[in-house]
Amino acid sequence: MQANRYISTPAQDCPEIKFKLRKFNIVNGYFAEDSSTVLLILGLVSFVGWSISMLSGGGGALILIPLVNLLLGAQAVAPVVSIGILVSNTQRTLVFWRQIDWSVVGWYSAGAIGGGVLGAYTFTQINLAWLQIMIGLALLLMGANYWLGSQERIFNIQTWQFLPMGFLNAFGSGLIGSTGPIMNPAYLNYGLVKEEMIATKAVSGAFVHIIKIVAYAALGALSSAYLIYGLLIGCVAIPANWLGQLALDKMSNDQFQQVVWTFVGLSGLLMLWGQRQLLSLG
Repeated sequence: MQANRYISTPAQDCPEIKFKLRKFNIVNGYFAEDSSTVLLILGLVSFVGWSISMLSGGGGALILIPLVNLLLGAQAVAPVVSIGILVSNTQRTLVFWRQIDWSVVGWYSAGAIGGGVLGAYTFTQINLAWLQIMIGLALLLMGANYWLGSQERIFNIQTWQFLPMGFLNAFGSGLIGSTGPIMNPAYLNYGLVKEEMIATKAVSGAFVHIIKIVAYAALGALSSAYLIYGLLIGCVAIPANWLGQLALDKMSNDQFQQVVWTFVGLSGLLMLWGQRQLLSLG
């Protein structure tokens, strides 16, 4: 008798996961005929997300997180989204190289090393859906505070403070794939806007995601299929970033800040909506 090409796993025996595997023809990390549909959907949504991300200083990955979760499952979210963000941030780093604030990058990266590794390890051990709820609430409150307040700097940021913030942000990003624009208020209150903010955030983010991806691979959480999906999302970011850059050139600093703070609040709502089932149980 000819051996089956794929060996049954506990995941395949679960009715819900078995349905998802059958629906999208993805078995044990291999692509089948209908995977082109998944690639097309991911590509189109990624293009929209990265275009918005360029104008709002980040957060486009929040549009991808629920989609990747729906199509590929919860365990695919962090590694797939991290690879996509790495490719996108690498391009932004090269485009805005002269606008990078290297002092911020240095302090942020020093804290992010430990945070990224710890977050990636914790991701392989437990599922912290409540973390998205906490981040969503924080984003929503910060956005509301800006629009209902004086629309001036909410707090002053010193360069060294990016070290602990880098650790915490990288830890959260390692757990859920992306913390969205949670760092944007810190960059804005430090005094970085438009190209300076996007460039500094991109190179800091690229460093963090390299650490996370290496950790995912070492811990066995990164399959070849996840790698391909992540590269697709990242490659789509290249034309999307270019389109967003054209629009960014026409924006004033005040307009940029207004868009950033608006998307901070909307990102909070999006994260809370993604966890609505958990909230309803509470």
